[in-house]
Amino acid sequence: MKKLLVVLMLVAFAATPALAADTVVLKAKNGDVTFNHKVHSESMECKTCHGEGTPGKIELDKDSAHALCKDCHKTKGAGPTKCGDCHKK
Repeated sequence: MKKLLVVLMLVAFAATPALAADTVVLKAKNGDVTFNHKVHSESMECKTCHGEGTPGKIELDKDSAHALCKDCHKTKGAGPTKCGDCHKK
């Protein structure tokens, strides 16, 4: 029984990256921002947003989110840049 439990735990641990959320919802007072992580991760390297090292959850506030997301969209000429394009009530 212990071996079965260990095997199940190892499988669950190994599968965690594959089960990472494709869509992330960022809460904001002027409307939540729905971010498609899968689309972004297919078109750029993880370190673009997460920095060097092992990618993990990014803590964002209004200023850091705008600097990271909005500025990237402007630079690449792709993606929304106006408030109502990202923030949905």
